[in-house]
Amino acid sequence: MNQQVPALARVFAYLSLLTIGGGMAAYPEMSALTVGVHGWLTAHQLGHMFGVGQAAPGPNMMVVVSIGSFTAGLPGAVVVFLAFFGPPAVLALVVGRLWTRLRGRPWIVTLKRGLTPVSVGLLVAGCLTFAKGAVSGWITALIALSVFAIVVRTRINPALLVLAGALVGLLALR
Repeated sequence: MNQQVPALARVFAYLSLLTIGGGMAAYPEMSALTVGVHGWLTAHQLGHMFGVGQAAPGPNMMVVVSIGSFTAGLPGAVVVFLAFFGPPAVLALVVGRLWTRLRGRPWIVTLKRGLTPVSVGLLVAGCLTFAKGAVSGWITALIALSVFAIVVRTRINPALLVLAGALVGLLALR
């Protein structure tokens, strides 16, 4: 068995519990662990994999399976899949059942109000960490800021923005 497999299991089980608010919430820690601590990927490789995962149809956090595969082949992919998606699935099942029973209690409302800004903070931190690797010059900064402005001010389909960004990248970043 590849020596990296147990470390992959520990890292991605831990990361799975940081995804409150979505996968982007875990990105800063994912970057720190996969790039900085373990050296499984470079920052550029992680950014590329994450970007492809965001653009691909389906759950965007399936990118973790690619990281497991890149690091330790098929065993790494399987272990990362189970480690990353297993704990939150079990947690969601347990909390969902409890939430239904306790839904009207005042402390549940307070808990929900407290967790919402935590989710937002984790999401913003993930976006900023991702931007550090993805925005590498004035052209990529202009693309990022333009997409942000368009999303905030219009209701344009994000798929069109992905296509437009790819086209600008093909033309301007050769």
